[in-house]
Amino acid sequence: MAEALDPAIPDDIERLAQEVLAQACDREVMLATAESCTGGLLASLLTDIPGKSHAFERGFVTYSDEAKHELLGVSRAILEGDGAVSEAAARAMAEGALAASRAHLAVSITGFAEAAPDGPAGLVHFACARRGGATRHRMERFGDVGRAEVRLAALRVGLKLLRASLNPRARAA
Repeated sequence: MAEALDPAIPDDIERLAQEVLAQACDREVMLATAESCTGGLLASLLTDIPGKSHAFERGFVTYSDEAKHELLGVSRAILEGDGAVSEAAARAMAEGALAASRAHLAVSITGFAEAAPDGPAGLVHFACARRGGATRHRMERFGDVGRAEVRLAALRVGLKLLRASLNPRARAA
């Protein structure tokens, strides 16, 4: 049985998404997402907000290594050497989303929502790439708090990275 996000998306996450979209619209910046462990939740959230969702250009749900390679150009060397849940993979995913879109800014999320042979539950890597700029990376260890909680925490961090990239004065923490 699938684990639902219960309660629904918390108010603080919705407010963050609204803030990110408002800033993107004000700055005429198009956004893209490259998601693994969040399974497209961030893209869904960014397209759910009326009047601002036009700032969202596209999203990639690349749950498998093959999808990361085929859709985002993540090299097999990264996937086999560093692993799909790594700084290198997160950076390559964000940069690949930019390369495969018309977006100006892309965020990637790749991690373990639950314990896996390759890593601990709650380990998530994020990257935010700006066209013509540097790619930022962040790693979080949310712990074994359940799939839904890890995914919600990942949404918060992904949105905060986007916000910080849109507004250098905003904190990514």
